[in-house]
Amino acid sequence: MYRRILIATDGTRLSRKAVAEGIALAQSLRATVIGFHARMPVMLPYKPPLALSRKSRDLMEKPGIAAAKRYLTTMQALAKKAGVAFKGIDVVGPYPADSIIRVAKKEKCGLIVMAAHGRRGILRVLLGSETNHVLLYSHIPVLVVR
Repeated sequence: MYRRILIATDGTRLSRKAVAEGIALAQSLRATVIGFHARMPVMLPYKPPLALSRKSRDLMEKPGIAAAKRYLTTMQALAKKAGVAFKGIDVVGPYPADSIIRVAKKEKCGLIVMAAHGRRGILRVLLGSETNHVLLYSHIPVLVVR
C-alpha cells in the first residue's frame, strides 16, 4: 500500500506520538520512513545596519540545528529498533507546511504522518495550523495523530 511514509516532527509530546504511530504503521507495511523536521531561518526582529558575519549567523543557527539533529536521531533509533528503513531530512524555510508537501512529493511518499495540536480560537489565528495547511494543499494522503 504505502511504500514511503513521511513523518513530520517538531519535537513536541504530541509529535513524538505521531512518530511512534507512523513508525508502527511503516513496520506493518514494510515501508521506508522519511523523517522530516523543518527549521525556521534565523531572522532578526529588525534589519541590522550591517550584514551579520557568517560566524554570528552560525552561532544563532546552532540551537535549531542541534534540536533538528536530536529529533531526527531519536526517530532514526526508533525506526532501527522497529526494523524500518529510515532517511532523515532537515529543511530550513519560513513555511513548514509547504516544505512538508514539497519534500513528500520529491521523496515520492505515499503518506504523510503528522500531529495536530488542536489549537482553537485566537491561538489558532496567531500560531496558524501547519497540519491544516498540509491537509488543504497536499495531494498526498495525510494521517493526523492527536
